[in-house]
Amino acid sequence: MIRDLPSPNHDERPQPVDMLVLHYTGMQGGAAAIARLRDPAARVSSHYVVEEDGAVFRLVPEDRRAWHAGVSHWRGNTLLNGRSIGIEIVNPGHEFGYRPFPALQMAAVCDLCLGILSRHAIAPRDVVAHSDIAPDRKEDPGELFDWQGLAANGVGLWPEGEVAPDADALTLLGRIGYRTDLPLPVLLRAFQRRWRQARIDGQADAETLRRLAAVAAASA
Repeated sequence: MIRDLPSPNHDERPQPVDMLVLHYTGMQGGAAAIARLRDPAARVSSHYVVEEDGAVFRLVPEDRRAWHAGVSHWRGNTLLNGRSIGIEIVNPGHEFGYRPFPALQMAAVCDLCLGILSRHAIAPRDVVAHSDIAPDRKEDPGELFDWQGLAANGVGLWPEGEVAPDADALTLLGRIGYRTDLPLPVLLRAFQRRWRQARIDGQADAETLRRLAAVAAASA
């Protein structure tokens, strides 16, 4: 069941949907996050919010542009709000006591994503974290988010194993979709937060390079 809690913060969508962006709310509770996403003065919103108990709220219709991504970049594209659906997942975030995402919440996120993917032509490589598309500003949904589990159920990309790199780290990051005009450690931390969650140090060690190559190959 999806409960409607309409937000006024949306406008006309300029192009078809081909991306799905996952966020965490980064606030002390779900009610406060929803209130902000529905506040006209805040000028932010998302299409959906998923509470920790698995409750799902629809704030903006999918055919409208919600204001969730901010300044963002992926695979050479900017202004990503116009082409994406945004899901806010309730979690205090790194500022207020980051914690694991409950199983009920992850199951609800997975079901919601599968429904979205059934309605829109979104490639696995274009199911992204907020930290992927804004690596210099954002950390969400963070290193405790179960991307591997989502991919196992048909949501997004998670290549198994590693591949010998055929290029340097910055080139591989660009192949995946990251912007390449930011400091390399910033980009590597974003990559590790998504793809190598046990080590987030911004260093291009051998294992990170092999994971980079694997993700780049799967993103081609």
